[in-house]
Order: sequence, then C-alpha cells, then structure tokens
Amino acid sequence: MAKPPRAWQRMLSGRRLDLLDPTPMDIEIEDIAHGLAFVARWNGQTLGDYAYSVAEHSLLVEQLFNRMNPGIGVKWQVAALLHDAPEYVIGDMISPVKAAIGPAYGELDQRLTAAIHIRFGLPAHIPAAIKKQIKRADTISAWMEATQIAGFSESEANKLFGKPDPFFTKGMDIRLRPPVEVRTAYTARLDDLLRQMA
Repeated sequence: MAKPPRAWQRMLSGRRLDLLDPTPMDIEIEDIAHGLAFVARWNGQTLGDYAYSVAEHSLLVEQLFNRMNPGIGVKWQVAALLHDAPEYVIGDMISPVKAAIGPAYGELDQRLTAAIHIRFGLPAHIPAAIKKQIKRADTISAWMEATQIAGFSESEANKLFGKPDPFFTKGMDIRLRPPVEVRTAYTARLDDLLRQMA
C-alpha cells in the first residue's frame, strides 16, 4: 500500500504545520514574517535589486486600508496586515494558476486563514464588509505595484485594476528592501498592533 504524501511543512520555529488540518498553535509571527519576506509578488517580474515581497505588499495594503478607513478598529488593521499570510507556506500564486488548480486552492487558503486569524485573536472568518475594504486596499496596492515596478502602463493598470483615488496613494511609493529589513518591519508592525489589541 502506497504511503500517503506528506502534507505538513516544518517551519523555522520548529513548528510542524499540517496544511490539511492547520491549528492556531502551530502558527508563529516569525514564521509568517520570514516566509512572506522571501515570497516574490508578480512571480519576481519586478524592477529593482530585490524582489517585491508579499511582506512588503502586506505592509502597504495595511497602510492603504488605514488611510481608506480612518479610525478603524485595531483588529481589522491586523486582518489587513495578515490578508495574504497563508502565502508564507503556500506561496503567492498568480490568478491564472489559482484558476487552473480550481477550488482546492481556495479551500487550502481558507483553512490556513482561519487558523492564522484565531492564533492572533481575530474571528476565523472576517465580516464581509471588512473583507471588501481590505480587497479595495489590495486592488489599489496592485495598481501601484503594476505602474511603479511591474512594467504596466497606467492605462493598462487602469483597465485591470481601476484608477484609484489619488487621495489614497498620495505620498506613498513602493519600497524595495532586502528580505531581512522587510521581515523586521513586518514583525514589528504586527507586534505593535497585537499589543494595541491586548
């Protein structure tokens, strides 16, 4: 009888994360920050000497979310920062790949997201209104990334993502930093938000 394929990943913290049945106890901030700092968005097809990481993207999305929703509760800021957290272990797949894989990818992402949310004091499932606002910030971030570092013309990005209100992007630029700096910034931001939630 064939041995079933391994469905768990050993994390640098020493935790063993079962992708089929993730538990909040197996999730650590440091593992998320480290993984996301090394996962490239746009499949690495960006300008600069460093890949534009999911950790950097997440920091930008959280900033945009806060700018778009002044006075929003801290726990929803945490949700915005963690919106792509499952990618620390499953990577950042571009939309065509997700479509090719089908619903199995979404189910895996949902299981990991629920465990991560519970680990950091959020509800397993974020309210639809909050998810919508995080998605809006995510889309604006994608537009900024597309036009600043991914080689898209502004008109091309407008067609794909919609032209954002300049108020939300004013004074914000894409940052490309070494993974160690991004990892540190991501960890520090999440730590700060979690202290405010306590």
